[in-house]
Amino acid sequence: MKRFTPIISALCLLACMATVPVSHAGIFSSKKHTKPSADDPTAGLTSKQPDKELFDKALIAMKKGKYDVARLDLQVLLNTYPESEYQMRAKLAVGDTWFKEGGTAALEQAEAEYKDFITFFPNQPEAAEAQMKVADIYYNQMEKPDRDDTNAERAEQEYRLMIQQFPDSTMVPRAKQRLREVQEVLADREFDVGSFYASHENWAAAIARLQSLTDQFPLYSHSDLALIQLGDSYAAEANIAQKLNINAAAKERLASIYDDRAAKCYEQVVMRYPMAPHVEDARERLIGLARPVPEPTAAALAESEAEEQSRVNVKLKDRAMLLIKHGPSTIAAARVGEPTMVDPKMITAPQVTNDTIATFNAAIANKPLPTSEVAATGPSPTSDGTVPPRTDSPAVKLEDVPDSSGGNTSTGMGVTILNNNSGNATDGAPSTGTAPTSGTPAPTTAPIEGNLKAVGPENTAPLPAVEKPAEAVAQHNDVQGGAAPPVVATKTKKNAKVKVNQKKESSSKEKKKSGLDKLNPF
Repeated sequence: MKRFTPIISALCLLACMATVPVSHAGIFSSKKHTKPSADDPTAGLTSKQPDKELFDKALIAMKKGKYDVARLDLQVLLNTYPESEYQMRAKLAVGDTWFKEGGTAALEQAEAEYKDFITFFPNQPEAAEAQMKVADIYYNQMEKPDRDDTNAERAEQEYRLMIQQFPDSTMVPRAKQRLREVQEVLADREFDVGSFYASHENWAAAIARLQSLTDQFPLYSHSDLALIQLGDSYAAEANIAQKLNINAAAKERLASIYDDRAAKCYEQVVMRYPMAPHVEDARERLIGLARPVPEPTAAALAESEAEEQSRVNVKLKDRAMLLIKHGPSTIAAARVGEPTMVDPKMITAPQVTNDTIATFNAAIANKPLPTSEVAATGPSPTSDGTVPPRTDSPAVKLEDVPDSSGGNTSTGMGVTILNNNSGNATDGAPSTGTAPTSGTPAPTTAPIEGNLKAVGPENTAPLPAVEKPAEAVAQHNDVQGGAAPPVVATKTKKNAKVKVNQKKESSSKEKKKSGLDKLNPF
């Protein structure tokens, strides 16, 4: 009986398997059913058309990382079925294969494919997707702020182009956020450069960088620090003005000009970024300048608070990732606010230098200040209400500036101001009102161009007569008209050496050779 028990069990199992419905037999099938992707516009269709088969085959190859096989199938579809409804998706998928493959050459080819797609299908919703991927190409290649910023600048241009060309696209919010992150990286670079110039006391270059930064990137996470450092640069120039060797009135006016510009930078921190971490530093600097501290509006408080709350705090883990991460960190970028779509006019160091020279000349000459293109809020109005002249008006010459002390003035900036206080006429003639007599010799120094005399007292007295040199002593010769006396030879020692004072005379023959010089016969 025990012998037949396994046989009966096997027969019962076969009987149960025979009763299983045919619809459930698929569980033993080795064929794997794949769920169609949500991005596939042909999902749910069971068409057996050859163009559809090629497109599906290319998508499967792309998922498996076989990008060359996928491109080959897509090219066959584009060339063989020009009227296919999959032409547009296949053209975009060719760019996706290059984009996912990565590498410099592959990404350049992907950009070309996406640009061609936008050219052929400009009104399709997928055109916004293609433009977004072009911007993502440069976004993924961005370097850190202290490296080359070419890719960051190109990413900024492409994201702006996407927002402007496709304002109704659903990808616009994502493009704006990416644009904020790119501008955070660019602003961080400008801030580092401006801080470097400020640490080396190159105030013109520091002002140019920091002013351009605050004008172009108002959503920067360290805008309050940038404005404070910009104000400190103006305050440093005010301190330099206090040390110049000029008259007191011009010195005070020049220092007040730069103090006003510094105060405006501190006021902008209090009014625009009242919830920023360093707003108290700006208030303290205003109090130090004896300026009133303004109160921000409710709208400014709400806007600044929203910006600060949207930023993600940088943790220790994020700082550790920066050591091994190739790209920059965009964690501190704002998540709200409109990014800058048009770059303002950039300010350069030569413009700051020219503005400083024009301000210096106007302050010394007690004339209206020129219109400044550097300061964001413009120059301070004059007390008499006159309109300041334009920057293209001729600057005041240093030679025309009067000096209260009556002498030459040194500005301490490598420039010496020369004055003509002798009362000479414009034609260079003496101011005594009488012509020089015939008995009085003419001045030996001619007036210099600009109605200035040469340095040194005038010498009108005649020069003394030239003294005659003393007579030379007559040479005495004992032999008069006879032959020269014979030379008497004196006995000297053989090979006698003449003693030479080594301290007073230099002779290579008398110096003893040492070292390798003994081998030199010359």
